[in-house]
Amino acid sequence: MAEEEEDYMSDAFINVQEDIRPGVPMLRQIREARRKEEKQQEANLKNRQKSVKEEERERRDLGLKNALGSENKGFALLQKMGYKSGQALGKSGDGIVEPIPLNVKTGKSGLGHETLLKRKAEERLENYRRKIHMINQNEEKAAEQFRMRMKSKQDEMRLEGDLRRSQRACQQLDTQKNIQVPREAWYWIRPEEEETEEEEEEDQDEDEYTSEDLSVLEKLQILTGYLREEHLYCIWCGTAYEDKEDLSSNCPGPTSADHD
Repeated sequence: MAEEEEDYMSDAFINVQEDIRPGVPMLRQIREARRKEEKQQEANLKNRQKSVKEEERERRDLGLKNALGSENKGFALLQKMGYKSGQALGKSGDGIVEPIPLNVKTGKSGLGHETLLKRKAEERLENYRRKIHMINQNEEKAAEQFRMRMKSKQDEMRLEGDLRRSQRACQQLDTQKNIQVPREAWYWIRPEEEETEEEEEEDQDEDEYTSEDLSVLEKLQILTGYLREEHLYCIWCGTAYEDKEDLSSNCPGPTSADHD
């Protein structure tokens, strides 16, 4: 029975269609290009020729790793003189065993370039250390000046306090002796509410050449001297002594430092 002719309108021919999804042909081309590129790179790696420098370095490293043999003329002469492999050099055997290492210079700079760079680095380090030292010195100096200013301020406040205590003591002791007018206007402390404007002007005129020209320390020395001489009194002891002998025997001295 003869074969039936194929029906080109049957389902077998209609359902067989090419994959025509968008982008599929492009992806196939990309994959194929990548495969070709990878094969080319592999071929290049296999066929790549080493550069002259690389070959020289490999030969040099290989030669340095291998010890000299008897085929070397220098080594043969050493053997004739009694040298054995692994033995130290020298008649007494106190020389080197391993050869001096070879330092190969691969850069293009001059022979003294590395020494110059090292010296410059040391100079920069020394300058940095000197700068840090100067900064530390300046900070210490500033701190010391601050401490001196604070100490000076504290000393000034202490002197002013001693002067006020001396003025109050002088006013009280003078009043007990029925002294109505102080020897100097600044010997006493006057309450502000008891002073009139005229008295303030008179005090300024009167003390223009007596109190304003004196420092706090000078006023304190004058007033404490007056208290000791006139009233036998020491503000730091807080005591009025019976006589001068009692004062000189029991009071440490006429200054605050004597009582520390």
